Amino acid sequence: MKLAGSTDLPAAATWGRLQTFLAVYDAGSVRAAAETLHVTPPAVSAAIAALESALGTTLFSKAGRGIVPTDSGETFASYVRKLLGLLTEAAGAVREAGRGRLRVGTVATASEYVLPPLIASFAEEHPHVELSLSVLPRDELFSLAVDHAVDVVLAGRPPRGSGLLTRARRANQLVLVGRPGLRADPLTKTWLLTGQGSGTRDTTLSLLTRLQASPPLLTLGTSGAAVASARQGLGVTLVHEEAVREQLDAGQLAQYAVQGTPVDRPWHLCTTAEPTAATRLFLRHVCDPELVGAAAFHTRHRPTG
Repeated sequence: MKLAGSTDLPAAATWGRLQTFLAVYDAGSVRAAAETLHVTPPAVSAAIAALESALGTTLFSKAGRGIVPTDSGETFASYVRKLLGLLTEAAGAVREAGRGRLRVGTVATASEYVLPPLIASFAEEHPHVELSLSVLPRDELFSLAVDHAVDVVLAGRPPRGSGLLTRARRANQLVLVGRPGLRADPLTKTWLLTGQGSGTRDTTLSLLTRLQASPPLLTLGTSGAAVASARQGLGVTLVHEEAVREQLDAGQLAQYAVQGTPVDRPWHLCTTAEPTAATRLFLRHVCDPELVGAAAFHTRHRPTG
């Protein structure tokens, strides 16, 4: 007997079909999704058709030569992303900590200057933990963490109300740098910005607002591009001190003072309320100075999030 309004979704919506749906949603085309999944376009189309039949709704509609999600597709994608994240998290949670799965998400600067010694030490100590790394803007990382698509995020403070908790922190400052020898007021120079979604960009704009300053702004995308342009005299930029310490020591860059700088912006290690065993193992590892030395994080604070 089949109740009114019920569907065959549990039988039809297999893990593979849900992954296929999300691949099409993210890629914006069946062909691109097929290339990502290493299957044929007809196989992708068949999977989407099966889902649409089970759900009794259309998930995508044609738009020019591509496709776009319908309202139903948008709603379904939100659930599917969380569901797949939880299933992956669940698979890792039932494994022993030392043989589990750890999905780390980090912002670009931390991936270059903070995370490498931590990951290297952890991998050497726990070689059977399956590691993966996502390097994305802060806002995207926190969204993935909320959807259980990453286990731990290394970035700034998590958004209030996100449900994410700060498990450990490490001191960090943002400093204003430019080419040595600048004589003009830094607030009259061009301020070089990172891209949308960057925590450093948000902090820079917030600082200028508090100072009631309106210097010329130039978005260069990445922190590396902003720093390189500052070295060439194109302007000044707010950047993580760790990222430019060697250049400051070598005299290739100079630090400049404006009111409100340096800006205290500790690194945060954030998780959901129920981290997996492998995640807890990683947190204990990176907070142990005997294992990671000066790169260690610290837990002596109240959780935030």
